[in-house]
Amino acid sequence: MIRYLRLIILYTLLILTAVPGLRPLSAAESGPAAPPLSRSIQPLLAAHPGKTGLYVLERGEESLLARAWLADHASKTIDVQYFIWSSDNIGILASEALLRAAERGVRVRVLVDDLLIDAPPESLLALAHHPNIDIRIYNPKMTVGTSKAKRLANVMTGFRSVNQRMHDKTALFDGMVGITGGRNMADEYYDFDQEYTFRDRDILMMGPAVAEAEASFARFWESPLAVPVERLLKKPLKKMTPERTGKVYAGLHAYAGKPENFAPEVRQALQDLPRRFDGLLREMVWEEARFISDLPGKNSGREGLKGGGRSTAALVDAVRKARRRVTIQSPYLVMPEGGLELFRGLIKRGVEVRIVTNSLAATDNLQAFSGYRKQRSRLLKAGIAIREFRPDPAVRKELIERYPKLKEKPPTFALHAKTLVIDGETLFVGTFNLDPRSANLNTEVGVLVRNPSLARRVEERIERDMLPENSWNPATDNPDRHAAAAKRNRLRLWKSLPLEPIL
Repeated sequence: MIRYLRLIILYTLLILTAVPGLRPLSAAESGPAAPPLSRSIQPLLAAHPGKTGLYVLERGEESLLARAWLADHASKTIDVQYFIWSSDNIGILASEALLRAAERGVRVRVLVDDLLIDAPPESLLALAHHPNIDIRIYNPKMTVGTSKAKRLANVMTGFRSVNQRMHDKTALFDGMVGITGGRNMADEYYDFDQEYTFRDRDILMMGPAVAEAEASFARFWESPLAVPVERLLKKPLKKMTPERTGKVYAGLHAYAGKPENFAPEVRQALQDLPRRFDGLLREMVWEEARFISDLPGKNSGREGLKGGGRSTAALVDAVRKARRRVTIQSPYLVMPEGGLELFRGLIKRGVEVRIVTNSLAATDNLQAFSGYRKQRSRLLKAGIAIREFRPDPAVRKELIERYPKLKEKPPTFALHAKTLVIDGETLFVGTFNLDPRSANLNTEVGVLVRNPSLARRVEERIERDMLPENSWNPATDNPDRHAAAAKRNRLRLWKSLPLEPIL
């Protein structure tokens, strides 16, 4: 979380939700204008009536390219709902890409959580001023338009409300295609960060599940918790002029026009984009699928920091039906109330429970790891097979396409995927972490589907992540010893605090 606070600037955040940052090829490079999205997608939908097309995006670059292709081909709408974005190179380029989409007539709606926003009001208002861009802020009690005094008052009088965040991550294009999963919008989620990158997972969907995702987006967009940015920044709004707005737009376009702002691998990825995306579409699995989502506000709040939600209930119900094994990948592992009892009951019935999470050496969130560290011995004693992801796993050579260029000084690799596989038949890919915050406070989304072929394919990837060359076994070793001494000392501090309900 601390790392995120340093990264997030809403100027990028607002745009990255929709398009994860790729400059389009020039007219000379790309040829004729891109055909509308419906031309590629409609025949596939017609060939699979009532079914949802699904493709799991394992590689960061592949997930990036999928978003870029969809943004380039959207002709009507881009609806995005996200929690975290970054102000890195890819993010700035993405800002310009979304602006261009609006300039060619695409209606863009961006809904972003308030907690981690830190952006100049001028940038927010300039983007929102565009007739085809609408920006709303979810639960604005801490940052946008909130004074320090008001922020403190909100914490003191509404601690639960302040902690209730919108953790959803969806990007929806023309109401026909969508992407959801664990990836936020920054270099490190797409394998382009030189120092720290994530092993993450998204799922591309088209068909009925997209309609469900659009309905969820509409509920949030129309909720009283979603406030137009102009209403929150009334004073700065008065100072906005056409000249100031034009200056922001010109700055974005100028940045995107400079060749030095594009890494060679990004250029090559753009040139390969049409061929690679066509291949992705051909490999889709078509099945009945369910888009799981919480309601705005998650729950009534009558139970304080507890209460659950629709996503929690759906996943608990699915896990309870397990007959042979449950395989989970989650960056954070802090059992919510009732979680340990649920897994104990499964193990007593003969169900194997396996979980891979981050090690201390790999994690980017010491607060969350401190909650896991307090529970680790009880989880192992209950019979749960746990593996802790290494910061230098062998698997990164396969997942990072640019690895040969980075092998002399490869980045730290950490787990960020949120995935559940039941009996090798049922698959969930989404935003839900195995912790109290996802269970009770944050709103979450994801896709739940029963398809043995797809589920087993993903489970095999998780099993590979659990191998000794990729993860440590805390039942036979103490993985904490591989972390730096300073990090171990900070962990002791966080373990001394009663943070579990908000982890």
